[in-house]
Amino acid sequence: MASNVLFASVQYDKYDVDATLPAKFGRLIDRMGMEEVVKGKWTVIKMHLGRRMGYTTIHPLFVKILVDKLKGYGAKVFISDQEVEGAKNRGYTEDFLGVPIVPACGVMNKYYYEKEVDFKTFKNVDVAGNIYDAEVMINLSHVKGHGACGYGGACKNIAMGCVTDRTRQQIHGLEGGLEWKEELCTHCELCINSCNHNANSFNKEAKYEIIFHHCTYCQHCVKVCPTGAITMDAYRYEDFQTGMAICTDEVLKTFKPGHVFYINFLTNITALCDCWGLSTPALVPDIGIMASQDIVAIERACLDAIKVENLLEAGVPQGMKLGETGHLFQRLHGKNPFVQLRELEKRNLGTQEYKIEEVY
Repeated sequence: MASNVLFASVQYDKYDVDATLPAKFGRLIDRMGMEEVVKGKWTVIKMHLGRRMGYTTIHPLFVKILVDKLKGYGAKVFISDQEVEGAKNRGYTEDFLGVPIVPACGVMNKYYYEKEVDFKTFKNVDVAGNIYDAEVMINLSHVKGHGACGYGGACKNIAMGCVTDRTRQQIHGLEGGLEWKEELCTHCELCINSCNHNANSFNKEAKYEIIFHHCTYCQHCVKVCPTGAITMDAYRYEDFQTGMAICTDEVLKTFKPGHVFYINFLTNITALCDCWGLSTPALVPDIGIMASQDIVAIERACLDAIKVENLLEAGVPQGMKLGETGHLFQRLHGKNPFVQLRELEKRNLGTQEYKIEEVY
């Protein structure tokens, strides 16, 4: 049976605030059926708050609309992400949003609940304490490309944002390890500047070193290296996506059935994850907002809405040649983004069959 996916389009038919996306978003929230579920319950809005100079995350105006709706329903609301430092620089402030913004694993990044899994080298799902303790989760995701899995949406927002660095490291480690080729290195230090975890450096002998305790294998260093001096020693991106699905499943098990809602923003759809801390032009025109209680259905609907024929060439780095087959994200990053959907579906987390219900 097909799952229902609500959709609010960016398209409008008149110069009237009520016809624009923020107003439609308010009506979409009312259609989601959350009121009785969230009433009186601790409700976490899990979102990516971005980093550094990035400006294409979900606009604070939309977050405020969601917060106000939830508070109006009687929910006890807070916002959480793996990292909240610097969020106010992008407009996410407690004064404006009216609710606490807390780090998922606590202020010292040590608050989590450990769960064991067994997939190759992936053994520990450390569920962030402030996610685990919530009674309801609104998984508020910004849709974009992703260098490691092709696509980042609802699954990525949970698997990479609701856990510890150790878990992220193990999931990324499924792809393989990092190798440095000294003869190709120009010591431009782009790899150093792109690392969010202070996990790499050049020593006194000008040798590239990785502090694996800090490294999450996010591959930012691989992506930015202009000479190919840093590479992965394997290319197991499908294992990475399987790891994300396993992790997502374990996080979702901490919530009662029907107590997780998914909202995906298809605006400012850029090539890379917001964790890069930079913004590039959009790959396709803005599409709108989708919502569902089925993580697989909403992810499939979002991927289907992003079409190669709508490509905006400014969103692709100059001189880069796209692949010739597959989804736009696969042509961009060389990874089939549908693998994660297949793995989520295999774990009975939803269905790729969906029907769109537009909210006007």
